[in-house]
Order: sequence, then structure tokens, then C-alpha cells
Amino acid sequence: MAKHEHVRVAVIGSGFGGLGAAVRLRREGITDFVVLERADSVGGTWRDNSYPGCACDVPSHLYSFSFAPNPDWPRTFSGQRHIRAYLEHVTDTFGLRPHLRLNHEVMRMAWSEDELRWDIETSGGTFSADVVVSATGPLSDPRIPDIPGLAGFTGKVFHSARWDHDYDLTGKRVAMVGTGASAIQIVPSIQPKVGRLTLFQRTPPWVMPRVDRAITGPERWLHRRLPLTAAARRGILWGIRELQVSAFTKRPDGLGLVERLAKANIARAIKDPELRAKLTPSYRLGCKRILLSNAYYPALAQPNVDVVASGLKEVRGDVVVAADGTETEVDAIIFGTGFHVTDMPIAPRVIGADGRSLAEHWKTGMESLRGATAAGFPNWMTIIGPNTGLGNSSMILMIESQLNYMADYLRQLDLLTPSGPGGRAALAARPSAVHAWNRRVQSRMERTVWKSGGCESWYLDANGRNTTLWPGTTGEFRRETRTVDLSEYEVLRTSAKAQPVGASGPVSGHTSSGDSGGAAGSASRRTARKEETVQ
Repeated sequence: MAKHEHVRVAVIGSGFGGLGAAVRLRREGITDFVVLERADSVGGTWRDNSYPGCACDVPSHLYSFSFAPNPDWPRTFSGQRHIRAYLEHVTDTFGLRPHLRLNHEVMRMAWSEDELRWDIETSGGTFSADVVVSATGPLSDPRIPDIPGLAGFTGKVFHSARWDHDYDLTGKRVAMVGTGASAIQIVPSIQPKVGRLTLFQRTPPWVMPRVDRAITGPERWLHRRLPLTAAARRGILWGIRELQVSAFTKRPDGLGLVERLAKANIARAIKDPELRAKLTPSYRLGCKRILLSNAYYPALAQPNVDVVASGLKEVRGDVVVAADGTETEVDAIIFGTGFHVTDMPIAPRVIGADGRSLAEHWKTGMESLRGATAAGFPNWMTIIGPNTGLGNSSMILMIESQLNYMADYLRQLDLLTPSGPGGRAALAARPSAVHAWNRRVQSRMERTVWKSGGCESWYLDANGRNTTLWPGTTGEFRRETRTVDLSEYEVLRTSAKAQPVGASGPVSGHTSSGDSGGAAGSASRRTARKEETVQ
């Protein structure tokens, strides 16, 4: 075990959120931080998901940091290999490697009320930190359903996010379970080589054509020589998606025309009326994530593919049995069944001020203040927290907004920290502020397609609440997270050095305050108004 290390900020995870946080910390002049990563390299979900055909469904120039544009994206929609290489490039360009602590899985972190800090146990050593930024991401821990008999299956089993590249699928009888974003990329990639492919489909997805092409050499040359052209391209892509948001959040009935286009897409590739009926959704387009593929439907029409319009019910030896009774003998089962999204895997390991875990606080549903902070967990922030997901645009936009909030949060702490040895400060989200924010979000959610579209999706938790998506534009979210409003927080302070007799404020020890005014509040608001130049 490594010796104990204290840092100002501990970042958990090294995907887009964690690396973005690390870059922003350095740009804020903060170098006393570590990035704790459980794997042996950076990349997050783009490291873990290496299945055949893995690619992004957001255009390349929008799926990258604004402060780290990449003029050399090879395609309009980039594959996993190029996105992972981009994240490695960001790590090197911004000098992040000295801050990385690879193979350091966080096992437990607990808030110390006396010290106003987080004590962190990892698989590689112990740490303490004034502030924790959790960027573990919602697509990090695979979810495999509890299928009776699965443990006794005699063949190969793996999840799409843990692809076994040593297992040769050539000629094998394969069961693909799930029809989400991973499955529609895997199916056409493996269909030509497998002997037989059986797709278990509980609910058919809406699939639109993927307008993908190679980015030409002259385009890349232009973006390198004139960076404003790449910025303009990004701006156009962003603007189009902002205009689409109201159809999802305010006028779901307006998506009928898009549904007709999607049905035409099915009809072009699927000539068998029975198969076409299986693949046509009965819910409003957009209720689940709209998927993009030119190859999915043609692959399903091939003679070595069967579509079972029913979920997997049980496994008997090497036979998989669907809920409708269909039995199929297979050599391998591949699960494309998503991730633990509404039951964040890090939550049981985070112990708050009252001694209870974040999972216990969130047992009736996740909720946070502005997608970042949780009541009972001072100086703890999450990137891509509750209700920050998107249904039609780039999560990098949301991440960068949350990094703005993180930067101002740390500026506020600087101004609030008592001077002298041992002086510390913390911000604790007020439960009333957290509840008010979430009531507002959930009220807006009621009229969205995700609540009124007639489907069940991974956006919803066990209680039917959408605790995943943001019911507005990315521009709205950026405005809501530009600065920290101290009235939404309780201010905690501790000082090891007594003040002179007659000095204002606490003499020593631990105090709390809800006051957001005064010199500190005014100074912090002045600081917050200074816009950072990211390029």
C-alpha cells in the first residue's frame, strides 16, 4: 500500500468527466490534485467498450472539448479507437499524467466532520482531500440481468462493455440479448461471421439512418490552418440540436413526422411483413434514445439471423429460453443490457456527514443540486450527476458546464476559508435547495416525451421518475451552472488558530453559517463574473 497522501482535490475517474475536471483544475491554477482511476489507463467508457463496431452517435466535432479541438477527426462520427486516442492526447497535451493514480479503485470515502475533509481508501493506498469530484460516469458498470440458470450455462458469456477478444465467434451460435445502442452496432459487425445469430428483443428501438462519411483531407487541412472553421462547424452542429430540444421537452406530438421517416427506414430494409411488425415500435419516437445505423436492419434481414420479440427468461444448459417460450441452442451469450445508471455504483462507497451512504440517501431516487452536489455530502461534487443526461446532443457540453460550476465552487471555498494554519471551509448543499431544484426539474419532466411517450426505458428509476435526463437545452443548463449561489449552501468553517480577543467571527473550532452576503459573498460574486478564456 502506498503511503497516505493529502490533496486539495481528488478526482474519481479518468473518462471525459475526470480528465475535463483535471484540465480545468490546472487552468484554475490548482495543481494539488490527483485523479484516482481503477483501471490501468485513461478513457472511461471509451476504454472499456471495445466491442466490434463501437462508435459514437454524436458528431465528432461536437463530441470533444471546446478547449481541445481536434482538426483531424477521420469521420463525421468517430469510432471507439479514435475517441480513446483523443483522450490519451488530451492527457498528454495538458500534462495530466503526473496527477494520475492508475489501478487505484476507490473502495470507500467518508466525510470527516472534525477535519472538514474526505478520507479515501483505494486499492492502491489511502488519501484525504478537501474536495472530491466524482466523475465515475453513468456508463461505467455493466448491468447483467439475473437470469435463472445463467450460472450453469456451458458456453461463453460476456457483456458488451467487457468484450472477450480472445473468443472467436466464427461459426458460433450466438444469442444477443438487448437492442440498445451497443447491440445495433454489434449485430451488423458480427452477423457475417457467426453461424447463427438470435436477437432477444424486449422492445424494438427507433432507428434512423446514420449520415456518416470520411472527413476529407482538404477539410482537415482547413481546420488545422483556420481553427475558426472547426469552431464554426461545431457551432452549427450544436445549434441544430438546440433547436430540436423543444420537440422532446415541450411538443412530443411534433415527432410524428420523424416517426414516419423512421418507419420508411424499416420498410426499405425489411421486406418480410412479419419481421417488420416485430421491429416497429409502438411508443412515441424519442421516448427511448433514438439510435443511428445504416447496417442494423439489413443485418437482421439476413438468413442466419432470428429475431425473438421477447426477453430472455431462463437458461437450461446450453439452451436459452425466451419469455414467449422460444428455445434456442447457443454457444455464446452476449449481453447488451446497459449499465447501472439510476443506481450509481459509487454511491454505496460514499459515506456522508451523518454516517449514511449516498446510496441510502438516494434509496427513493437520485437527486442533487444542479446535477452536482448532494445534501449531506459537503465538498463532494459529481460530474454527469442526476438529471444531466441528454437525449439528442453531446454530453461534453454538459460536462463543460459542470466544470464551470466546479471552478466557481472552488473559488468560493478559497474566499471562505479562514486564514491561518489549519483553516478549512466546506459548502454543504441545503436540503431545501436540493428539493426545490428537483421539484422544478421533475415538474418540467412531466410534459417531455420521456415521461409521456408510452415506453419504459433506462432513463427511469424503479419508482418511474426520470432522474437521468435534463429537460431543457444545453444553453439553459450552462446558465444554471455558471456560478454557485451561496444561499443554496450552508458554509462550514474550522480553524486551528485562535483569533485575537475582540476579532469578529469564531474564536476557534468548527462553525457553520448560511450567510451568503458580506465581503466574502460579494468578492466571490465578483470573481464568478470573470469569464475564463478556454482557448
